Amino acid sequence: MLNPVRQRGFNLIETMVTVSVLGILLAASVPSMVDWIRAIKVRNIAETTQAGLQKARTEAMKRNQVVSFWMVSPETTTSPGDDCVLSTASGAWVVSGDNPTSKCATAPSLSATPRIVETYGPGPTAADVVIAATDAGGTPASFVSFNGFGQRVGAGIARIDVTHNSGPSVRPLRIQISTSGGIRMCDPAVGATDPRFCP
Repeated sequence: MLNPVRQRGFNLIETMVTVSVLGILLAASVPSMVDWIRAIKVRNIAETTQAGLQKARTEAMKRNQVVSFWMVSPETTTSPGDDCVLSTASGAWVVSGDNPTSKCATAPSLSATPRIVETYGPGPTAADVVIAATDAGGTPASFVSFNGFGQRVGAGIARIDVTHNSGPSVRPLRIQISTSGGIRMCDPAVGATDPRFCP
């Protein structure tokens, strides 16, 4: 007796069903993937801003003199230039001893005004990220200064909120700066029992 030959592979119906199921799964995952990418942008801006604040505080203690963190625009620059101006809503920043307005491209120096320590620009990825810096009373602020003890000096930035312009589907982040100079990132969307809570 002859053994019938078995066919291997998929037939057209099996292939169509598999492709349809994959299409449905992909369509269901695209919105969450978009929100995930937006959340990464928010976190990146918040983390680099927090790093800039820490840099200003560390330099102030190292030099034993006042060093400031300045938010500057244009906010989507990759490197702040001499066209920079102070801003209350920008992911670009400068750490320096003096006001860097129109001097953001100056080389880092301990003595040449504005005594720049470091500059940062997030580039075009910051285009959809919304940043709002305020002082302790809720008034918009563009800079914060630290003294040689690492304490916040004057009435500068006490809080920076970082959100995405797409709305509440992307979790916001907040950076808080205490009067003692502590810099903490928290989540204003969680309850008081969560360790990420913003007091």
